[in-house]
Amino acid sequence: MRRSIGTTAAIAALALAATACGSDDSGGGSGEGGKITVTFWDTSNETEAKVFKAVAEEFSTVRSDVEVDYVNIGWDGAQDRFKNAAPTGDAPQVMRTEVAWVSDFASLDYLAPLDGTPAVENQDDYLEQAWASTQYDGTTYAVPQVIDTLALFYNKALLDEADVEVPESLEDIKASADAFEGLEAPFYLRGDDPYWFFPYIYGEGGDLVDADAETVTIDDESGVAAFEAVRDLLDSGAAITDTTDGWESMMGAFGNGDVAMMINGPWAINDAAEAIGAENLGVAPVPAGSVTQGSPQGGWNYGVYAGLPEDEMEAAQEFVAYMSSADVQQRITEELSLLPTRASVYEVESVATNEMVEFFAPAVEVAKERAWIPEGNSLFDPLKEEVEGMLLGQSTPEETASKTADRYRDLLGWQ
Repeated sequence: MRRSIGTTAAIAALALAATACGSDDSGGGSGEGGKITVTFWDTSNETEAKVFKAVAEEFSTVRSDVEVDYVNIGWDGAQDRFKNAAPTGDAPQVMRTEVAWVSDFASLDYLAPLDGTPAVENQDDYLEQAWASTQYDGTTYAVPQVIDTLALFYNKALLDEADVEVPESLEDIKASADAFEGLEAPFYLRGDDPYWFFPYIYGEGGDLVDADAETVTIDDESGVAAFEAVRDLLDSGAAITDTTDGWESMMGAFGNGDVAMMINGPWAINDAAEAIGAENLGVAPVPAGSVTQGSPQGGWNYGVYAGLPEDEMEAAQEFVAYMSSADVQQRITEELSLLPTRASVYEVESVATNEMVEFFAPAVEVAKERAWIPEGNSLFDPLKEEVEGMLLGQSTPEETASKTADRYRDLLGWQ
């Protein structure tokens, strides 16, 4: 097993932390009455957190000698927070990690290898594409929790009132601009989060990078076309955006009926349904670009902090097995409509007949995998900043593609 820390001082700090009591946001060790404390950092949103907290804390009914210190840290900044905590021994035993973080954490030896441990139960039951995101350098460093992708959310009542069909392409959205009376625009284009850019570049047949060839591709013809498509939606009046508070602005605009459509994921189903009424919420594939229709594979995994003492390591691994079990995944789907990562769960009637699962399951099957490289998540900030500049009129699509590519080449050392 590889240690998470390489220096003598850091190992000493880790050993010291392992003997301390669990706190409100880090560490673990011995709890009250000699129990083992497993601190779990959960990155879910407010709606999801209520369910994940209840499920996590029920692990004590499985292992009576373990108590779970549940901490919701939200996803924003969580990657850096874990990377800052790991070298000093202040990281939690278990963290819910975004799929793109696994290779990053593993490359730094901050996650424990899980092959052949109690964390991995019935491996063959996991969806192939979900399992792929848990791998780094031929070793398993996480266990899949949920899988997702993006889709088009639309307000059925507003589309019916405007006599507009559910759009299949960006051109369809543009063509509908004059049909919606009293709306700010038909479509909300999220401009502050680069994850929402993937459908546009995939729709033009491109990608950010070619990891196999170690080549940057964001500035090729397809990349420029993607930036042009985004700019054109705004210039045509078919879309509105906000570069500062995109999530709140998008959900507010959709919920208030200021727009009829937005791109979002399974995590937003409950909030969107509550805002406009479940009977009015429709979900469809993301609109195609000029070449194809494409949406990114997303999701979340469970990782175990490396270098834990044997008793804590075993408890953390068993906690991960419990949280990713078929029974827990079924419960999470029933309560939150999130997509399971185990094939067997899709055979359960309550899951198979879930309206959102019925759509998103086929969408996930054809979702495009991102580059599972340690620097994968580092590609987001340059893209976010350059897209923001374009949306504010500070650069053209061509300049945006070129600037983003230059930053990627500096970051990766690729051509």
